[in-house]
Amino acid sequence: MRRVVVTGIGTINSTGHNVKDSFKAVVDGVCGIDTITLFDASEFSVKIAGEVKDFDPTTVMDKKEVKKADRFIQLGIKAALEAMIDSGYVTQEDKKVDASIADRFGMISGSGIGGLSTIERNSIVCETKGSRKVSPFFIPSSLANMLSGFISIEHNLRGPSLSHVTACAASTHALNDAVKTIMIGGADRILVVGAESAICAAGVAGFAEMKALSTRKKKKKKSSRPFDIDRDGFVMGEGAGALVVEDLEIALARGAKIYAEIIGFGESGDANHITSPVMDGPLRAMKAALEMVKSITGEYPKIDYINAHGTSTPVGDKNETAAIKALFEGKDIPLVSSTKGQIGHCLGAAGAIEAIFTLKALEEGIIPPTINIDNQDPECDLDYIANVARKANLTTVMSNNFGFGGTNGSVIFRRYEK
Repeated sequence: MRRVVVTGIGTINSTGHNVKDSFKAVVDGVCGIDTITLFDASEFSVKIAGEVKDFDPTTVMDKKEVKKADRFIQLGIKAALEAMIDSGYVTQEDKKVDASIADRFGMISGSGIGGLSTIERNSIVCETKGSRKVSPFFIPSSLANMLSGFISIEHNLRGPSLSHVTACAASTHALNDAVKTIMIGGADRILVVGAESAICAAGVAGFAEMKALSTRKKKKKKSSRPFDIDRDGFVMGEGAGALVVEDLEIALARGAKIYAEIIGFGESGDANHITSPVMDGPLRAMKAALEMVKSITGEYPKIDYINAHGTSTPVGDKNETAAIKALFEGKDIPLVSSTKGQIGHCLGAAGAIEAIFTLKALEEGIIPPTINIDNQDPECDLDYIANVARKANLTTVMSNNFGFGGTNGSVIFRRYEK
């Protein structure tokens, strides 16, 4: 079976417009959560989110093309370009891959909701001004798979073009799918992109009415507080993450920088409730990832660090803690942290962005902290790297993401050594 490695990464989120700035910010405990500015939320019960600030889409798109793409696509294009340049396959001046490799260079995306703000805006126009005033770009701008469509055109990626829409696990599933596709020979190289931008009136209202969001009024930068006893829901974030994955032999032959090898992944379904999480589903996803590694290498890997889903919800954090403890049977439990205190919950983009933070932790030997743990929940009793980053010698790391509908994903990275 072919081995698969990561050779390029890119991100944009509320803490930075690139990997270097973002990772430094999350390691330093910088919080990108602030008062919502993308729409007037003054009368809403929730007024905060992790917005991407000062993003100009014309820096990565032609001005005439901007109106054709929802913000989630624009953010995805930005992250994808950084990853593709980082991988060495394109340059800022020449964004298309060489025709000789294009047919086996795929594009797999993940988004939990797609173009929600575009849907909201055009629905209002249709209702108030009539059907003839609806934008002709409404449908292609809002479809979730247009993330793959726009980006594959941008970079001449003519291999498999796919899209995952599995809520907050979407881009983890996209990454797993990419690894699977390369392993079985369906492509040689794949660009994986997760993107989300659902901070609009309908998005915030919908999650707020589910009682899923934090309603903390004071100290907004303390609102997202995974594993703290006073957590009261997640804080919406937005952004994008992109990873270039490819066959190991191809990466070695071209002298590519290798961030890590992807040695296992796991997926599961809760089959329990459309929104309420359980412990069993995440446990089985993580266990499946470990079993995959064992089936290939003959032994279970020693996991040094887990980037947790850790959304700051009362039930979710407790369940994930219990699942991790059950997985390792209470012995040699890895270090754990969640970066959602810094960037909020980026929904379908969370998996890709957090995979990048996990890879950077592996590369730099420093684990981002779980910020805002002022009073750790006794039922969340692991070492969550509370408030201050920690240096660590990391070899094998895991990243988790779980979504509404009971859909779960886990992926394992290992430092590549010849």
